[in-house]
Amino acid sequence: MARDFTPESLVGATVTGTDGDRIGKVDEVFLDNRSGQPEWVSVKTGLFGSNVSLLPLAQASLAGDTVTVPFDKATVKDAPHHDPGRELSAADEDDLYRYYGVSGTSSETSTGTRVDLADDSATTGTTTTTTTTTGTTTGTTTGTTTGTTTGTTSATTRGGAGHDTSGPDTDDAMTRSKEELHVGTASRIAGRARLRKYITSETVSREVPVTHEEVTLTREPITEANRDAALSGGDLTEEEHEVVLTEEHAVAAKQTVPVERVQVGKKVVEGTETVHAQVHEEHIDLDSDAPAADLGDQRR
Repeated sequence: MARDFTPESLVGATVTGTDGDRIGKVDEVFLDNRSGQPEWVSVKTGLFGSNVSLLPLAQASLAGDTVTVPFDKATVKDAPHHDPGRELSAADEDDLYRYYGVSGTSSETSTGTRVDLADDSATTGTTTTTTTTTGTTTGTTTGTTTGTTTGTTSATTRGGAGHDTSGPDTDDAMTRSKEELHVGTASRIAGRARLRKYITSETVSREVPVTHEEVTLTREPITEANRDAALSGGDLTEEEHEVVLTEEHAVAAKQTVPVERVQVGKKVVEGTETVHAQVHEEHIDLDSDAPAADLGDQRR
């Protein structure tokens, strides 16, 4: 904590970085609620001081009207944004400590005490500076100098033209945008189908008529009609007579014949699907503590 600093010595001081480049001028001083010592300062950077960044005083040094901090200008400009005039919360301090890599805890520092002092570099004589605080700490600092001119500076100055507190100044209007959901279709592989031919076996039974020969024995008496044939052989002889018998048996022969044609095709079937998606839309509201005219919905 920078205990040697006072709000009077800081407001309006020039802030320089480690590389010696000028970063900006101190615009506001934030005090620790417990000790009342300066803890943070806001610095105006950018063209015409359009950007405001917060800097910790833990590692800063003061020489005359120059405050030197161990950061370069780019690091300060890219620091987490803090709206001018808004109190510094514990969450804001935690974010800033992490960003700058400075050890510290928000429980020991201010949760919103702000000192806003005017730049007294052009004032001589008796100067009375009143610090306006938001939070639990209120203080009045009085400094006396010698000279021929007497003047009083105050923390409250008449506001000029509005400026963009979230980034570089553009103009006096904001553009409101929203996301629109556009749907369509895209093809993807849902599956595959193929024809496969394989062989199976089965037993087929058929009845086939068959014939065979059998031996029959026929005896005939000798008559005048067959006497000559009966007496053609010897009188008493031995003789054998052989008869060949035949039969039919079932045989099988196989033949491959085509029975049908099978082919695979595709057809298109239509259906519907519901798509769910989250879209974002910007809204613009007026947040002002100053009197304003009737701000109805005015469209050009």
